[in-house]
Parts: sequence; C-alpha cells; structure tokens
Amino acid sequence: MALSGTRLKDEHFKKEEFRFMDYQLKGRRALVTGSSSGLGEAIAKMLAAEGVEVFIHGRDEKRATRVADEIRASGGLANIVLGDLSTDSGAEKVAKECLKPGNVDILVNNAGAYAHTGWMDTTPEEWKATYNLNVVSYIRMIQHLLPSMKKSGWGRIINMGGGLAVQPLAIQPHYSATLAARHNLSASLARELAGTGVTSNVIAPGAILNEQVKQWLVSQSPKHNWGVEFDEIEQNAVKQLVPNDRQRFGRPEEIAAAVLYLVGPYSDYVSGATVRVDGGTVKSV
Repeated sequence: MALSGTRLKDEHFKKEEFRFMDYQLKGRRALVTGSSSGLGEAIAKMLAAEGVEVFIHGRDEKRATRVADEIRASGGLANIVLGDLSTDSGAEKVAKECLKPGNVDILVNNAGAYAHTGWMDTTPEEWKATYNLNVVSYIRMIQHLLPSMKKSGWGRIINMGGGLAVQPLAIQPHYSATLAARHNLSASLARELAGTGVTSNVIAPGAILNEQVKQWLVSQSPKHNWGVEFDEIEQNAVKQLVPNDRQRFGRPEEIAAAVLYLVGPYSDYVSGATVRVDGGTVKSV
C-alpha cells in the first residue's frame, strides 16, 4: 500500500491494509500501561489484533472497560487492570494482577503526564512528582515484570520517549528531562539484558493527533487563522507548531505499528535503540 501525499487520511489505518506478514505474536501476553485511551489504546488494540492477550491499564474503570470490550468484540483477548503506578503499592498491585495468569512477555511503558508550565512556574515539588510519574513508574514496572521474562528467556520492553529528549524547548523543562531519562535508562537496561533473550528499546513519537489534540486545534484555529476544514487546519498548524518533513501530525496507529515491530521476532537484533516516528521533526545528524 503506497501512502502518498503530504497528509494521511485516517481511513488508511484500516487493519486489513497492514496485513503484510505474520508477526508471530499469537499467544504472547502484554501489559500496556496507560492504555485506557489515546496512544496506549491504539497500541493495545493493534497487539490484540495480532493475537496478543493484552492487559488494559488505567485508573478509570469505565474507560478501561470500554477499550477491553471493543477488543473482545473484535475477537481479541483483553483483561482490565487498574492502579496508580506512581506509588509502590499501586505498581505492585498491577504487576501481581498481570502475572496471575502467567508470564507477561511484553511490557509497553506508556503511562505518563505533564503540565504546560515553564522554568519559573514549575516548582521543585512538581519536578519531583513529574519524575516519579514519568520515570520511576517505568522502573517499578520493569523491576516487577523483568524477572519472569528472564526466567522464560524471552521478553520485550518498550519505553515511550520523544523528540524533546534530545531537542527540548524552553517550556515544559521537567517533562523534557523525564523523556531524556527514559531514553537513557532504556539503553542502560539493554546492556543489562545482554544474553537474556529480553530486549529494551525506545519509541520516540512526534506530535500525534488524537481526539483531544484535534479538538484543541479546531478551537485555536480562529485565533491563528489556520482555516475552517480540518485538513487545512492541520496543515497550517503543523507549519507553525511542529514543522516536519511529512507536513502533518502523526496518528496513534503509526506508533502502534512501530511497537508491533519492536515486540516481535523480526526485531531480535534491535537492542538499546531509539526508533523515531516523528515525520522528521528531529533532524538526524
């Protein structure tokens, strides 16, 4: 399937158009943190469509149930696990629930948050809270689930990073710093895992279009003269906010497809890598 043009219509992401190969994931079990909406939801659904039994994680039971029900309605296997990963007890509870049926083969650390603040209005306490939520929570889940992966001799750990890890802006310094930490810990973990059959890699998304982002762009369009029709709004907003080679925002399914590759057997030779899915926003050297 050739994807031409500067923008990609969402209808291109129908699952049947991505049936190029068997990813050999049937029977695997995966936890995708923060998968009750957004990017995590897209990742969980694509894994489930490939035969992976997925754990839908979040803190809102209603939202997690919706995602799990949609996966089951499509013939997939989905479980719900709720818990606050920013606490030791919450992370332990989530891990124990996931390990009850057996090994967790795949961990996608996706949960996280940030505030739109800058250097002088982000307090030290907010720095610490952001680091705990966006970094230490990743470490908690790795330490809980890694032993069973090592024991089985196979596993995949994917940590979500981002371009701000290497090209930070003046705003959101605390968030950019946590992304840099995710990149660094993932490379260190890959060295630790040498010879175990378990790999650790990073996916660094660019600006991704979800429903919340779309609504924000539409609401801001009159203020910035981006246009009326969404195709025009998107193209003009990208030029002003996140200029990139593809001249559009990414879609959650494009990130999910990168996860699909990194958790399968075809990526067995990929270790400690950062896979950028950002349309060329970050310029390679």
